[in-house]
Amino acid sequence: MAAGSGNGSDNEPTVARARLVLDLRARGLMDADVLKAIEQTPRIDFVDPAYAAQAEQDRALPIACGQTISEPFIVATMTHALKLTGREKVLEVGTGSGYQTAVLARLCRCVCSVERYRSLMQDAEKRLAALGLTNVSLMHGDGCLGWEGEAPFDRIIVTAAAREIPETLIGQLGPGGIMILPVGPDNGVQRLLRVTIKDDGALREETLMHVRFVPLVPGKAIFS
Repeated sequence: MAAGSGNGSDNEPTVARARLVLDLRARGLMDADVLKAIEQTPRIDFVDPAYAAQAEQDRALPIACGQTISEPFIVATMTHALKLTGREKVLEVGTGSGYQTAVLARLCRCVCSVERYRSLMQDAEKRLAALGLTNVSLMHGDGCLGWEGEAPFDRIIVTAAAREIPETLIGQLGPGGIMILPVGPDNGVQRLLRVTIKDDGALREETLMHVRFVPLVPGKAIFS
């Protein structure tokens, strides 16, 4: 779906995104760079056409393969928590529709994203290319294993809930690295954590909020 598509005038999605940014500000998100990236990224391009009318609303929506696209508030919150400066190499675990990937790509040096469903990865690749985002590399693989060939990473973001902090992903973080991920039971309330590797190598954990994500599943999807 092309950027700016949808029913009504061509300007409607742009107005809807501007309204979404105002809503995010009202909820306390004041990171100007993150809000600009949200406003520049047409969420309508990343949702099923059946949900086009809700694309620029602050709500989670279903996508293919039984997955979801997170509400923009969560996307913005997780992105802000990464403390990006524009120089980082970021690993994303769980490409999904590619929306979070697109937001990250506008704020960092490069994004390496791993998706267990091949069809989701292929569709996301097309969407990102259509937006001209060339600093993104996608891989069909097991997100629990990260992307060893591209490590170390300055930042890691996990868009599905792990039962505990994955040691493999911690091992792919560089010095001073930050990882944002939900941790907790499947289909229950989880904690959104920021894990930072301190100068002495110790881990610092911060709980940012409580969330609900689909579970982080090991392995590649057989039917994808």
